[in-house]
Amino acid sequence: MAGQTIAEKILSRHAGKAVKAGDVAVCKIDFCLGQDGTSGLIIDAFEKIGKPAVFDKKKFCMIIDHSSPAPNQGTATVHKKMRAFAVKYGVKIYDVGEGICHQLSMEEGHVGPGDLVIGADSHTCTYGALNALSTGVGSTDLAIGLATGENWFKVPETIKIIVKGKLPKGVYSKDIILHIAKDMGADGCTYKSIEFTGPVIDALSVDARFTISNMAVELGA
Repeated sequence: MAGQTIAEKILSRHAGKAVKAGDVAVCKIDFCLGQDGTSGLIIDAFEKIGKPAVFDKKKFCMIIDHSSPAPNQGTATVHKKMRAFAVKYGVKIYDVGEGICHQLSMEEGHVGPGDLVIGADSHTCTYGALNALSTGVGSTDLAIGLATGENWFKVPETIKIIVKGKLPKGVYSKDIILHIAKDMGADGCTYKSIEFTGPVIDALSVDARFTISNMAVELGA
């Protein structure tokens, strides 16, 4: 069998069988999350499913960070709904002022290398910096994952981007990903996985790598 990409390796392990680009596989999820812009819809969808409990209390969290504190009554109502759901099902919620969703999920140890993560937020791809496979999904898909601990995935093709040379003073990881985005375009990597590598990537701090993986979605990845 030919060598696998990182995406293929992670999805194969979580599917319990070898998969390759183009395959559709049902995989077990290590972690899922929602933020205050999407959790209201997640809660509505989950309660329509009718499950008495989430699949694993320790593998889901909600974060109030996008509209924090609530700027209007409608948003305050969503925040109230999130807090009530957290109490009812015993899941973790990070409230106003505790931090930003993707940074908190990593700092608090919810996500690690090799994990399969879904989030109702387009920048869930941030966890790729940890060598996790992570992707944003719709609120209904997130609710299915929350209820069953599984979801379906189409195994993506992978684009390998090698960054060579040495960063001059005043040039940072944000500049790298903006330059790549300019070259690739907003849809240059649609439904594909990106593996960033090369001496420049090797020399970056973990924080700097987060910046690059966070913006992968701006290329469609």
